[in-house]
Amino acid sequence: MVKKQAAQELGRRERQILDIVFRLGEASVSDVLAEMHDPPAYDSVRTMIRLLEKKRFVRHRRDGNKYVYSPTQSHKTASQSALQHLMKTFFQSSVADTLAAAIDLESDNLSDEELDRLESMIAQARKEGR
Repeated sequence: MVKKQAAQELGRRERQILDIVFRLGEASVSDVLAEMHDPPAYDSVRTMIRLLEKKRFVRHRRDGNKYVYSPTQSHKTASQSALQHLMKTFFQSSVADTLAAAIDLESDNLSDEELDRLESMIAQARKEGR
């Protein structure tokens, strides 16, 4: 039995392929190739997708003569895992430092609604933390 790995343990091309499959919802090898910048050979992508399936990141279904691959976990679960890895790697797992960096990057683009949402989430976290 193959143990499911964390997404951060994937190679660059594997992560790129998985990102494409998530973005498209499901994809064949040809679909993945069409979305890749400077793609490797068809057989290389097919091999990497099979490895992703062996690692249980994707599953396939048959559609005529081709396999169509889809993620095995929800986008929310995958994004939370990726964010945890990012926080641990660059922000010593600090939520405040991660959010500060994100706000600093996008401060000019935050709408009043987004700022209100952030304020509401902070207020809720304070309530739940007490």
